[in-house]
Amino acid sequence: MSSTYLGVPGFLGLLGLWACSKLVLHAWHGSRTTTTKLRGPPSSSRLFGLSRELVESPDNSVAYEDWAASYGPVFEVPLIFGRKNVVLTDPKALVHFYSSERAVYGKTETSRLFIGRLFGRGVLWAEGDTHKRQRKALTPAFSNAAIRRLTTVFFDSAYKLKSLWDATLETTSDGAVIEVEQWMNRVALDSIGIAGFSHDFRYLDGQQSPVTIAFEAMAVEEVGLLAEMVLTLSFVFPILLSVPTQRMRLFWELRRSLNVIAERLLANTRRDKEEGVAEELTDKSIIGLLLKAEVSDAELHMTQEEVVAQQRLIILVQQNVLLFAGYETTSISLTWALIELSRHPEIQDKLRNELLAEFGGNDPTWDQLVHQLPYLDATVHEVLRLHPPIIDTLREAFHDDVIPLGTPVVTPSGETISNITIAKGTTVYAPIRCINRSEALWGPDAKDFKPERWFEDVTVPAKDLQGHRHLLTFHDGPRTCLGKSFALAEFKAVLSVLIRNYVFELPDGPETKIETHVTIVPRPKVAGQDGAKVPLKVRRVE
Repeated sequence: MSSTYLGVPGFLGLLGLWACSKLVLHAWHGSRTTTTKLRGPPSSSRLFGLSRELVESPDNSVAYEDWAASYGPVFEVPLIFGRKNVVLTDPKALVHFYSSERAVYGKTETSRLFIGRLFGRGVLWAEGDTHKRQRKALTPAFSNAAIRRLTTVFFDSAYKLKSLWDATLETTSDGAVIEVEQWMNRVALDSIGIAGFSHDFRYLDGQQSPVTIAFEAMAVEEVGLLAEMVLTLSFVFPILLSVPTQRMRLFWELRRSLNVIAERLLANTRRDKEEGVAEELTDKSIIGLLLKAEVSDAELHMTQEEVVAQQRLIILVQQNVLLFAGYETTSISLTWALIELSRHPEIQDKLRNELLAEFGGNDPTWDQLVHQLPYLDATVHEVLRLHPPIIDTLREAFHDDVIPLGTPVVTPSGETISNITIAKGTTVYAPIRCINRSEALWGPDAKDFKPERWFEDVTVPAKDLQGHRHLLTFHDGPRTCLGKSFALAEFKAVLSVLIRNYVFELPDGPETKIETHVTIVPRPKVAGQDGAKVPLKVRRVE
């Protein structure tokens, strides 16, 4: 199968390199610490392990949950070319793993290479002291005081969307079918543009830019077998990330576009600062903080390359810095919220009744969004539990480690152990989507959309997880999402406007099939749609 993609000579060459590397590594590691041998699912291929099955599965969290039930909450999975991942679903092990990030565990070489090429060497790419320094420089931009001030931006974007939808709905008395995912994309990008660096992309108005064109192309483009194979092989041979597949060409074009915007925005902000334009606001913005970091005698000095890399990252709004707060992750969460509320009209009615009873046609403040709308809060967190936009964490051990277990596991030799040894170089994997939806951790109703579960203290085994509200959606440990409060405020503000004003239904009823479309992160799509599209029937609330 692989020779179809790479050609027989190229494939044999890769095999030769792999064999040599295995021999060298075996000799080098002969007298060193070894990772505890664990049970796990058998390989279906001597060459590929279970890599193909995991890549091709529409939801591999089901496989991880089944394996945890069969082999224990910590197990190993065979992958391509003899690689293995140690998989953690045990809460005590996960707490140790996430708390040890930066000190023991970090991104793999392939992950850092990919992130560096796409986003630059910003906080998403950084490790160790560099990550600590960059994160500290950005933290003030995400304080409660800063988010409180920015909440009006989220409402403004939501009402701009409302005016556009109202114009469409004026021509019909029975509602209209609206492709909501593209609109959630537009709300998310315009909001982060204004709140992050006072730049209006005007995506809601239909204005195009190289960034929006690249995002839209990825929302339509399907991942082909070549792209899947190149990505899988790249974990062994990172140089394959240079292969110009359609997906990689889209990533490269996106980065070129982000570079242009980042440099223009940086130049405009510097000019405004020099001219004294809105200096007080600029100093409190994300860009303002980055500009401060350029000063050579600043406590947390960042190089020019780091500043520009951070700017690109903020525009793209990916993991860590603005996880959920920007384009990809927030738009996905809003789309999933509308899908789940369409599947469960009784829950949609409860949420609408709470919003209208508390505020009628008025908008809640940031403090009210946080403290006075329990059903909205429960609905948002249930969406984040069932549908985390970032579905896993893959890290490499930079040092030897011992991970404690809350539930002992049985080794292939029959020994029962309560901790495992992780040797330097071992890859450790936390399947976030699996853990958030696991019946072993969340109870028999773990797969159900049930906001009411958040009205009581968590008493199921998931209570031992230390992530936000016992979820790993926002990560945990020293790399916990900086943009968590930003994300929650935007999610709640936009959803509150939509549910107060519109009723949402799936086009073929609650049983409409929803599939996954993989772009930068997995997106929902209605089965049969061309790309990541979710058409819903929308009508105004009487």
